[in-house]
Amino acid sequence: MMLGEILTAARNSGAGLEKWLAPAEPAIWAELGKVAAAEDMDPESYARMAVVDFSNRAPEEDWATMMGRIRDAQDPGQACLLSMITWRLKYANSECGCGHKH
Repeated sequence: MMLGEILTAARNSGAGLEKWLAPAEPAIWAELGKVAAAEDMDPESYARMAVVDFSNRAPEEDWATMMGRIRDAQDPGQACLLSMITWRLKYANSECGCGHKH
């Protein structure tokens, strides 16, 4: 699967994300659930939002870091989504200067 296909699938459907990501990184999935609940969202919707936010706002350095993780990963799609989710969780409560919380 190409990166574009992974991003499109993540944007369009959250079905199955928990089964795919939770076993790989249970702590990240648990944190995602807490943050999502605080924002009145389900974890799958939050994960989709993370993909969109990363795609639209992540700086070049974060893209480079993610691409390195994808290159070295046994499951590149999983590494991609986990990178985007952890990026979003990191910035969930911080102001970036654009007027939005991420």
